[in-house]
Amino acid sequence: MNEALDIHPVILFDGVCKYCCASVNFIIKRDSEARFKFAPLQSEAGRAVMNRYGIEPGDMSSLILVDEGTVYSKSEAALRISDRLGGWARIFSIFRILPVALRDSVYDLIARHRYNIFGKKDECMVPTPDVRERFLD
Repeated sequence: MNEALDIHPVILFDGVCKYCCASVNFIIKRDSEARFKFAPLQSEAGRAVMNRYGIEPGDMSSLILVDEGTVYSKSEAALRISDRLGGWARIFSIFRILPVALRDSVYDLIARHRYNIFGKKDECMVPTPDVRERFLD
C-alpha cells in the first residue's frame, strides 16, 4: 500500500454513501490512465492512510485526496480530482472563483444530507473484479 501512496493519488471516500460510491464510479470511468487509487474511509486501508497522514478518523463526511504527500478535503479535493481527470470534468474549475469557505459550506450542506437525499448502503462498496486493482488493500 505504501508504494501506491507514493506513486498514485489516493481518494478516500464514505464507502456506505450511495452518492460517494457513484462519484468513485464516475472517476474510475473517466480515469483512463488509472492514476487514482481508492479506499473507503471505513476500511482498514482507509484507516491506515488516515493514520499515516494524521487525518482525523472521526469525520466520515468528507472526500479526501492524498496527492504527492499533501492532503486535500472537501471542495478542494473534488476540484483537484476534476482537474486531474481532464476533459469536460475540468469545467468544475470555475468554482475556484468562489471563496473556499463558501465552497466548503455548500459541500458540508450536501455532505450533511447525503444519506437522506441519495441513500445509504448497509455495508461498504465492494469493487467489481475489473476495477479491484484500483482499490488499496
